[in-house]
Amino acid sequence: MTLLTALLSGLIFGLGLILSGMVNPAKVMGFLDLAGAWDPSLAFVMGGAILVGLVAFFIAYRRTLSFLGGNMHLPNAGAIDRRLVGGSLLFGAGWGIAGLCPGPALVAIGMGETKALVFAGAMLAGMVIFELLEHGMPAGKLPRAQWR
Repeated sequence: MTLLTALLSGLIFGLGLILSGMVNPAKVMGFLDLAGAWDPSLAFVMGGAILVGLVAFFIAYRRTLSFLGGNMHLPNAGAIDRRLVGGSLLFGAGWGIAGLCPGPALVAIGMGETKALVFAGAMLAGMVIFELLEHGMPAGKLPRAQWR
């Protein structure tokens, strides 16, 4: 049941990304172009996502088990530190350059978009580089738990 729920959730999420235009780099670039021909439509998509997220976290923080019976593992870090700000800046720069972020990139790969495949490859390379810098381990010797 958990796998079926995960599959359906992913399909609904992907469909939402497609319908909202988040998998179209040109639309994303139009949203990010505040000084030019700004397209505010994605602001409504993001606002809707934030509202849904707020409701979901409001419910989740009051539960000890998920709706499918699994333990709840909610984030508990609340500090804004150098790493968070730096990571956010890198994420934003990548989003601005490519017009994609991780979720829409994976959906675009499923749609056969070659640029999204290049983006995902660069994203995975960045994750590997982070792990190597963070843990100082040679490639191929990363803990298996990191890749699950």
